Amino acid sequence: MKLLKAGLIGLAATAAGAGAATAQSVCLITKDATNPFFVKMAEGAFAKAAELGVELRSFAGKFDGDHETQVAAIETCMAADVDGILLVASDTKAITSVVEQAREAGTLVIALDTPLDPIDAADMTFATDNFEAGRLIGEWAAKTMGDTSDAKIGLLNINVSQPTVGVLRNQGFLTGFGVDIGDPNRWGDEDDPRISGQELSSGNAEGGREGMENLLAIDPDINVVYTINEPAAAGAYEALRSFGKEDDVLIVSVDGGCPGVEDVAAGVIGATAQQYPLRMAALGVEAVATYAENGEVPEATEGKDFFDTGVGLVTDAPVEGMDQLTVEEGLELCWG
Repeated sequence: MKLLKAGLIGLAATAAGAGAATAQSVCLITKDATNPFFVKMAEGAFAKAAELGVELRSFAGKFDGDHETQVAAIETCMAADVDGILLVASDTKAITSVVEQAREAGTLVIALDTPLDPIDAADMTFATDNFEAGRLIGEWAAKTMGDTSDAKIGLLNINVSQPTVGVLRNQGFLTGFGVDIGDPNRWGDEDDPRISGQELSSGNAEGGREGMENLLAIDPDINVVYTINEPAAAGAYEALRSFGKEDDVLIVSVDGGCPGVEDVAAGVIGATAQQYPLRMAALGVEAVATYAENGEVPEATEGKDFFDTGVGLVTDAPVEGMDQLTVEEGLELCWG
C-alpha cells in the first residue's frame, strides 16, 4: 500500500496487485477513517483490489458530516480519470451535483451503505436492506415476548433527519413487532398505544444513555427498547442499570460490529441485525472492474432498487421460525 499526500482529504491511499500494471482504477470515499464500519469497508476494498490488480485510492472525511472533503475527493478522483467511485455520502442530497458531474464524465458511481437522495443519483447502491434489518429484530423481539399486548416500547433514533437509514431501521422494527407504521418514510407518526416514546441518540453511547433517561422519564415501565445502533444500545443499557432496570428491558439493535456482538454474548443486547461492510466494498470494487472491462453496470437485487449485500440476525436466545446466527458465528463475521 502506497500512501499519497492527503492535502484537504482526510485519507488517501493506493493499492494494486504486487508488481502488476493496472488499467483499472477506483476511488473509495467514506464518511471518516476511524469508524470501525468504514475501516472494515476499506479493508475489504483493498483486499479485493489487490486480488483483481485494480488501483484503489481511498479517501475519507475528517469527521462524519464532512461534506466539503467528500466533494474535494470526488473532484480529485475525476481529475485522475478513475473508472469508478464508491461513495458513502455524508450529505446524501447535496453531494448529488458533483456525483452527476462524475457520471457525465463516464465514471461509474456506486453508493455504499447509504443511498443518495434520490437513490438514482448514483448508478447503483450496494447496501444492507435496513428496513429488513429492523424488521428482523422487531420480529425477534415480538416472538421473544410472546404476548406483546403489554409491551411498552421506547425507540432511540439517530437524529431528526427523515427519510434516512435510521428511518428504515425504525420502521422495519415497528413492522416486525406488529405496529401499523403509517408513512414508512417517517418515524413518529404512529398511534399505537404500546409506543411510549421516541428519543434521539446521535448513534453513540452518551446519546443512548441520555435518550434512555428521557424515555424512562416519559414511562418508567418501558420493557422493549429499539436502538439505531449498538453504541446507542450500550448507552441505553448503562442508563437502565443505573436505575436497576437492566433485567427488565429487552434491547435490540442493528450493525453487527464486534463490540455489539460481544454485548449480545454479555446479555446487554438481546439480538442485533448484522451488516457486512467488507463484502459491500469488495462487491463494489468487482463491479467497477467489470464496468471498466465491458461497460456493464450492476443490476439491483430483484424486487429492490439497490443491490442487497445481506443481513443476519445474531442472538444467543433463538426463536422458532427465523433464520438466526449464533454469537460465535456473529463473531466470525463481525467488524471493528
